[in-house]
Amino acid sequence: MTGISRRAFTMGAAMSLAAPAIVRAAGDKPLRIGVLADMNGPYSNLSGVSAVTAVRLAVEDFHKEQPNIPVEVVQADFQLKPDIGLAVARNWFDTGDVHAIADIPMSALALGITELARDRNRVGLFTGTATEDLTGKFCGPNHVHWTYDSYGMASTVANAIMDKKRDTWFFIAADYAMGASVVRDASQIIEKRGGKVLGVVRHPFPGSGDFSSYLLQAQQSGAKVICFANAGDDLVNCIKQANEFNITGNGAILTAMLMDVPQVHSMGLKDAQGIYYANGFYWDRDDATRAFTQRLLPFVKDLRPAQNIAGAYSASLHYLRAAAAVGPEVARKNGAAVVAKMKELPVTEPLFGPARIAPNGRLMNRMYLCHVRKPAESKGPWDYVTIAGVVPPEQAFRPLSEGACKLAG
Repeated sequence: MTGISRRAFTMGAAMSLAAPAIVRAAGDKPLRIGVLADMNGPYSNLSGVSAVTAVRLAVEDFHKEQPNIPVEVVQADFQLKPDIGLAVARNWFDTGDVHAIADIPMSALALGITELARDRNRVGLFTGTATEDLTGKFCGPNHVHWTYDSYGMASTVANAIMDKKRDTWFFIAADYAMGASVVRDASQIIEKRGGKVLGVVRHPFPGSGDFSSYLLQAQQSGAKVICFANAGDDLVNCIKQANEFNITGNGAILTAMLMDVPQVHSMGLKDAQGIYYANGFYWDRDDATRAFTQRLLPFVKDLRPAQNIAGAYSASLHYLRAAAAVGPEVARKNGAAVVAKMKELPVTEPLFGPARIAPNGRLMNRMYLCHVRKPAESKGPWDYVTIAGVVPPEQAFRPLSEGACKLAG
């Protein structure tokens, strides 16, 4: 077995949940979900152990509904390298009897998996991926896009900031598919509303850790808004350095498109305070989100879940319910049939539901405008965010009529 395939089929026994054992009849084959994650890299707090655990929780809940349908979860660390990720996915589909792949926190890899899932008639559950192209020109019958996308983040943040008369923007973006999608979608909204994009600089991914030259260019542009179109450790380092260099001393404000509570925690409220960002989920929003968080905590070392983690749970549970509805034998052979059933069935779990999946594969969930609190406003650990606005899905995501998806009708 190669190094890649050995990683691909690691079962993570140390993280197994206390789910009841499944009794199988002779010859029964499980439905198998693969979690393609960043286990140790700059996105690990948005993916990694938390994403794997979330999928296992979904399986645990599904077993309560369908105790006679066996399900297994496998995991792989693709090290944020698309070639490794595609090799793992191909191995899983071709020889590992994996029927669906979840998480995938890299847009370039996700775009490659869309074609692979269609060719093998398996399922892509893109729950940690940003690019809106997954439900645009790369839409297809074998995948769905959960949680958020570049257009949803851009529309939520850009419209809110433009409402505050901040109409000149400068972008610092990661130089790969996610950064390009965010800049493109936000620029369209800003310019449509009469604003201007004064400049864009792109940094390598992962970044070197030194963003001073990019921040200096942003400051010298005179833009009223400096927007970060990156994520993970790169975003944390950008914001910390922006505060060290007093980048906002001329009155500019900082905002981020792909930010979440683990990054706020990493940089601290002193540096993160005042930043607006968009999310499809917040751990402390209501009783259901808090209950989900409490189930995760024993496995994730006190880390509060990012939106990707809630998405991994929600999409996996909905996939399994759809697989049960079409029948496990059909689900193991025909991923397109499962995706069609996912679009037919309402999403009823409490983290994103009630919601539905649009014909292009986009989950139509609410987006939340998040505003990071000042240190004095926080009531305790992880109490970092005020929900400053709720954007209904019809306003958050690109209208079907404006997209490039052939499935939209």
